[in-house]
Amino acid sequence: MATERIILGIDPGTTIMGFGVIEIENKKMKFVQLNELMLKKYDDHYTKLKLIFERTIELIDTYHPDEIAIEAPFFGKNVQSMLKLGRAQGVAMAAGLSRQIPITEYLPKKIKMAITGNGNASKEQVAKMLQQMLKIKELPKNLDSTDGLAAAVCHFYNSGQPNIGTSYTGWDAFVKKNEKRVKK
Repeated sequence: MATERIILGIDPGTTIMGFGVIEIENKKMKFVQLNELMLKKYDDHYTKLKLIFERTIELIDTYHPDEIAIEAPFFGKNVQSMLKLGRAQGVAMAAGLSRQIPITEYLPKKIKMAITGNGNASKEQVAKMLQQMLKIKELPKNLDSTDGLAAAVCHFYNSGQPNIGTSYTGWDAFVKKNEKRVKK
């Protein structure tokens, strides 16, 4: 494991995409950035997907992450919402994969468990714990950005452990792992 690396965490969404960046040096985390991409003002879903892709590429070009951790969509009852969320996640993943950055998906419960010790913790509990851990002065109004940051921290805590999540190292790996789903 490298002594220095940068992890980009993403909480994909079609209303707000949250993201956070941490730097790992000598096995210690350092807070770099947390922010969000506001997509509420755009009505067209395809425009939102384009903006998610472009912002993810911009983050990659700015911070040069070695790895990306992304929150996997949770299974809800609204099929249309799930489809849109899955597309948002896929576009963010495609941006990372296009730059050959390894991506690992984490279920929301796994992320919450890694941060708070409770898989059912609220967004507010996760945000407060991150604020303490990383000495963040002020939390944002929307907590989507802390969800993105939480994905990065979860990835740091789970690095080097077997079966940490679903990982992809490039397009070939993604296709190979998912070809069984496509053939059904």
